[in-house]
Amino acid sequence: MTISGVFGPEFPLVQAGGGRRTMAAAACVTRLLRRGSAWPWPAKRLLSESGGGWRRHAQVFGKLTLFRRGLALSAVSSLVYEAYNLISHSAVVHASIKVEEILEQADYLYGSGETRKLYQLLILHKNSGDAEILWRLARASHDLAQLSTFVGEKKQLVYEAFAYAAEALKKNESSSAVHKWYAICIGDIGDFEGTRAKIVNAYAVKEHLQKAIELNPKDATSIHLMGLWCYSFAEMSWYQRKISSLIFAPAPNATYEEALSYFQMAEKVDPNFCSYNLLLLAKTCLKLNNKKLALLWLTKARDYPAHTEKDKEVQKEAVELLHSI
Repeated sequence: MTISGVFGPEFPLVQAGGGRRTMAAAACVTRLLRRGSAWPWPAKRLLSESGGGWRRHAQVFGKLTLFRRGLALSAVSSLVYEAYNLISHSAVVHASIKVEEILEQADYLYGSGETRKLYQLLILHKNSGDAEILWRLARASHDLAQLSTFVGEKKQLVYEAFAYAAEALKKNESSSAVHKWYAICIGDIGDFEGTRAKIVNAYAVKEHLQKAIELNPKDATSIHLMGLWCYSFAEMSWYQRKISSLIFAPAPNATYEEALSYFQMAEKVDPNFCSYNLLLLAKTCLKLNNKKLALLWLTKARDYPAHTEKDKEVQKEAVELLHSI
C-alpha cells in the first residue's frame, strides 16, 4: 500500500494485513508530519499500541520529513541568495548610473565656465569615494581658489583641492587626470608653505606630470605643464641655485631645450589648444636665440581669439614682445 502525493507513489506505507488500528496511527502521524507538528501523547500511544514495526515506519517518516524540510530550506536559501545577487547588482548599476549623471552635469558646468555651481554640485558628493568625482572636485576647488580675492578663502580652497586630489590618487592610480591634478594641487601648496616646500614639492610635481603623460600621451595640457615646469627651473641662475641649496633644498635641474620639446609636443598633439603655450614657445625660442621662430609663435599668440582674461594677457604680452624685437 502507498500514499501518493506525500513523498511520492513509491514510498511503502504498510504491508498488506496491517489492520484498521495500524492505519489510524499511520493517518494520524502523516497529518502531524504534514503540518510539521510535535509528537503529542495520543500519537505516541497509537504508535506504541501498533507495535514496533510502526515505530520504525514513524522514524522513516520523521527522517523523510526532515529531508523535505532540508530541501525546502535549501530552495529558499538559493532563492534568497539569487535575490541578494540581483538586488546587489541592481544597486551597483544604479550607483554607476548616478555617478555618470553627476559627471555629465559636472562636465557641462565646467565647459560653461560655471565654476561656483560646479563646486556646489561636486561638494555634495565629496564622500562618494569615486576618483572621477574627486579629481573634478579638486579642479573645481583649485579654480575657485584662483578666483578668490580673500587670502583665507584661497588658502582653504587650495588645501581642500589637494586633499581631494590625494584621495582620488588613493582610489585610482591609473588615471592620467588624477595624476595631473595631484601635480597641480601639490604645486599650489608651496605658495602657502614657503620656498623650501615649493622646491621639495617640485620633484613630486614632475613625477606626477610625467606619469600623467605616460598614461595619456594625447593630453596636451599635461605636456604643456611639464614644459612650464622645465621652463621655470631653467630660468634659475647659478647663484639662485646656490642659495636654494644652502638655505632651502637643491632645486631640480632643467633646460630650455627640454621646455621647448614639451611645448612643441603639446602643440603637435593639439594645435592651438592654448594661447599661453604659443607664448611660451616664443619666449623659449628667444631664450635659445631663435628670433625667427619666436616671431612666428608671437604672431600666432597675438592673433589667438581672446575668450578669457588669460588670453587677453597673452595677447598683450605678445604685442609688447613683437615691438621689442
